[in-house]
Amino acid sequence: MARMGKKEKRLWVFFLNDKNRIQYNDQCKKCVYECKQSFRCRIVWCGKYYSKRRKWVEV
Repeated sequence: MARMGKKEKRLWVFFLNDKNRIQYNDQCKKCVYECKQSFRCRIVWCGKYYSKRRKWVEV
């Protein structure tokens, strides 16, 4: 894996773990879409993720 420059490291600082590697949220690791979230936060909102426990509301 190539090393990151200073600018790139500043852009990815929220996603870098203690080994300076980019790490995503556990639910986002398996996702095929580009909307990845950091491992440091809970899932805020993902329009493409649907939980199996989700309760459907009919309009």
